[in-house]
Amino acid sequence: MKKNGSTPYRLELLPPVPAFHRRAWRQKQLSEGELVYYGPMPVYYGIGEVKRVVENYVAVDFRGTGQFGVHEDVFEPQYLIPIPPATLNLL
Repeated sequence: MKKNGSTPYRLELLPPVPAFHRRAWRQKQLSEGELVYYGPMPVYYGIGEVKRVVENYVAVDFRGTGQFGVHEDVFEPQYLIPIPPATLNLL
């Protein structure tokens, strides 16, 4: 994270995807090491790495990349959107 509070990533390129939207991630399980973002508001949490998947919850390490400065949090999978490798190069 830069000193002025902005993130080094271009999070505005990640489209918001609400959990109830049909694009929300429901097709398969997320796996450890996968890069994801908080679908409803990408700039809040930034980009994170899936650390653990336990039953219906996913622990993600955001390393303070978003506006909230969150380092690790736990979510239900429908709130997390995987980042395609092609998009990651743009960020």
